[in-house]
Amino acid sequence: MAYVIGDDCVSCGACAGGCPAGAISEGDTHYVIDPDTCIDCGACAGTCPSGAISEG
Repeated sequence: MAYVIGDDCVSCGACAGGCPAGAISEGDTHYVIDPDTCIDCGACAGTCPSGAISEG
């Protein structure tokens, strides 16, 4: 199951730089993960300083 970014996201972009699949992009209100591109590795969750990323 793909990871998701919650409302606690502060739009710092750390997760996008840490995603080996390039599945993360800037959304309207915060960063978002494309579930079709996400490889479920969890690298993004480890880079998020606000803990906004979890398994969806």
